[in-house]
Amino acid sequence: MEGDIALFGQFIGAGLAAIGSGLSAIGVGSVAANYLSGALRNPSAAASQTATLFIGLAFAEALGIFSFLVALLLMFAV
Repeated sequence: MEGDIALFGQFIGAGLAAIGSGLSAIGVGSVAANYLSGALRNPSAAASQTATLFIGLAFAEALGIFSFLVALLLMFAV
């Protein structure tokens, strides 16, 4: 019985940690939408902001990958 509760806790924790993967998709969409909004308002400045776009996308994706990693660690390593 005690082992079942611990297993249940692992899966609940992994599910909560996996929420971050979905939220990172929202972050990537937000970064891309704001870039496109700015590029359409001022097309001449769009080329200078491309590097900032890719940095923002990389940070948002990295948070999702870290969240996924925590979920996997909670499921299989703990």
